[in-house]
Amino acid sequence: MRNPFLAGAAVVMAVAALAACGSSADGNGPEAAGAQRPAASGPSVPGPSAPTPTTPAAPAPPTAPATEEPAAPGPPAPAATAEGPKTPSDEITPATGTFTKKQKEYLEGRVPKGMDPAAVLQTGQETCDKLRYLVKADRDTAVGAIATQEIPDAPAAVAGLCPQHQDLVDEAAYAYADGTHTGKTLRPGVYRSASPTTHCSWQIEGAGGKELASGTSDTGTSRKITIPKSARTFTSTGCYAWLAEGAEG
Repeated sequence: MRNPFLAGAAVVMAVAALAACGSSADGNGPEAAGAQRPAASGPSVPGPSAPTPTTPAAPAPPTAPATEEPAAPGPPAPAATAEGPKTPSDEITPATGTFTKKQKEYLEGRVPKGMDPAAVLQTGQETCDKLRYLVKADRDTAVGAIATQEIPDAPAAVAGLCPQHQDLVDEAAYAYADGTHTGKTLRPGVYRSASPTTHCSWQIEGAGGKELASGTSDTGTSRKITIPKSARTFTSTGCYAWLAEGAEG
């Protein structure tokens, strides 16, 4: 019987466990490549400098309010884009040592200008570490964490840094997270709930909103459902994710 606590808690436990472990066991971290993460730093913040002591001057007499029209405001400064420019691949180098070919491929197009590439690599490696921990604890939860995007960068990190977990990403691509799924997103087949809560419920509707199937589970144990070819809408709440077991015959 599956433990009924929330799958999200497993992800949080993974992060806490990894923080305690410190380094990656996959051997792909920046330290393994000789890259050292420098102390956090950033651009200097503009601000007033220390004032120079001066002799107090006599207060100036009050003046009449200005009557001239204020100057027209200039055009606003362009807003910084969310992505921003990236460091060219031939300029991605660690502070010390070298990156492996696989690490450089992962970093290509991911390092913002001015950022330490070792820090970006560390983020990807932490994703691999989370998956490694979760798959040992509960494989369904690991797949669900990818399907629900609790680990949003998993596909890229797996492809570039820990391809041994590619099967998790492939399975997550055919899973359903909680929510409403309609139209082309529906794939007929048999599905099981991954790490459901004690408030798991689902409903399958056909043409015209006709209910084809529905159910609830207050036990926190995995349940199986079949999405038929006639389904038009599938809604899930509190079930975390549904993993595919096979296509409908």
